[in-house]
This record gives sequence, structure tokens and C-alpha cells, in this order.
Amino acid sequence: MQGAGTVSYVECPRDAWQGLPHVIPGEAKRAHLQALIDGGFTRLDAGSFVSPRAVPQMADTEAVVAALDVPAGVDLLCIVANERGVERAALVGPVTSVGYPLSVNETFQRRNVGYGLEESWLMVARLLALSEQAGLELVIYLSMAFGNPYRDAWTPANTAVFIQRLRDMGVGRIALADTVGTANAATVDRVLGSVSNAFDLGLHLHARPDSWHDTVAMGLKHGLRWIEGALGGIGGCPFAGDTLVGNLPTEAVLPWLEERGHDVGMSVTPAALADLVMDAADIARRYGGA
Repeated sequence: MQGAGTVSYVECPRDAWQGLPHVIPGEAKRAHLQALIDGGFTRLDAGSFVSPRAVPQMADTEAVVAALDVPAGVDLLCIVANERGVERAALVGPVTSVGYPLSVNETFQRRNVGYGLEESWLMVARLLALSEQAGLELVIYLSMAFGNPYRDAWTPANTAVFIQRLRDMGVGRIALADTVGTANAATVDRVLGSVSNAFDLGLHLHARPDSWHDTVAMGLKHGLRWIEGALGGIGGCPFAGDTLVGNLPTEAVLPWLEERGHDVGMSVTPAALADLVMDAADIARRYGGA
């Protein structure tokens, strides 16, 4: 990650797109991703190498990502669910990182990837070794990091234990995912107060458009310097049970960070940001309808 004075921002079109009911043409995905890169974004969650039966929207990730013109210094991440995903990612030149979803919650882990936590910890070890061999960086998305809607017990200490175990394994990038939009400033304070430091941690929040400010501010107060979102606040998690809960709206978060003196480590002009959010909204409108 970058220095303490910089907030690394990850734009997540993959998360915005994967739940849309109609398949987005590959060229539309490629054009939007290229526009993001050309517009100045340097960290993108661009696709996933998982079963097309599980996520049909991402079935063409290889072709889409391979067609991009990606300059040096751009971190292009794709989600994987197993070793085969890493192997596929390693064959696509622009990909630099792979992300694996690991839940603090047994129930959600089984629903999300099809197997439980015991198997998932073994998977993390294999993915870490395979990623290193392939020259890719492994990012762990720690879902249900701030609680869960199931009856599974949870405390901030549960999340802290997972974080420390991942660190002990050598995982250098861990994103705390507020999967169902239940995190608030107090919860983030409790979780981050339970870990030794937040230098390698990110926040991938799902929230209402007007309810993320205090939560993000609390993460930054604890020293966290990595935030994720999506233009228009599009996407999120169907398990949230609230249609207003989505990703953090990039077009609001970036100026909010800059107004508070944070360097986002990239140069995206207001004009480019306005064009990109219109394009993102147009894609969601065209392919998200009934």
C-alpha cells in the first residue's frame, strides 16, 4: 500500500455489474473499464474468474480484460474462488491482483463459495502460494466483518482473530467488507480497536447514499488508508434486504476525501468523473431493468 498520507481508492465496476439481471455486452464493459483507466483511476476491481454458472455476468472477463490498454502502475484485480481462478488470471496480462472472499461467518461462506471455513482456510493457503508463483498479489475480502444477519454469534474479536490469522499467513492486503450494510461508526471503531493496527486494511462498505460519512471517517481515524466504492453507488449485496443499500458512491467519496486533505494518489478531473458516473448509470439503467 502507499504512504500514510495517501488514501488508496479502489473503483469496483465488477461489484456494480455482477448482480445486474441482463448481461452487459463485453464491448460495453471494456469501454467503461478503459475509460476509467484513461480517466485516471489506478486501482480497479475489474472482473472475476469464477464459474459462469455462478456469476454469468462475468463469464467474459478474460476477453474483456485482455483487450484493455493498461499502463504500468495500474492495479487490476479480479475475484477468484479457487486455484483455477488464479491460473486463469495468470494468463491474462493486465491482471495484477486476485481477490478471494473469506467470510467471518460460516453460514455466509457456504452460501457464497459453496464450502465452509475449514476448507476455506486451506484454500487461502493454496491461493497465496499459487499467487506468489504467478507474480500476482492476493487480496482477501473479509466479508461479514461487522456482523451478520444470521444467528451465528459475532463480536469484534471474531473479526480481529481472522485478521491476525491472515497476517500470520503472509496476506498483505485485507479488505473488511460490510456485506449487508450494517456497519456504522461505532461498529468500525470497535472492530479496528480490536486489532493491533489498520495499515494493511481496507473498507469495502455497503451503505445508503447518505450514511457512509461517519463510518469512513472512523476508519481513517484508526489509520486505515484504503477505501472501495463504485460510481453511482451501484451494486452491493442482495442479502442486505434494503434496495437503497449499495456501494459507496465514488463521485461523492473522492471529493469528500480531498476536501479533508487526503491525497487519493491519482488524478481524476471533475469533468472526467462526471462523464464516468453518467456512463456507469447508463449501463445500470440499460442492463438492470426488468
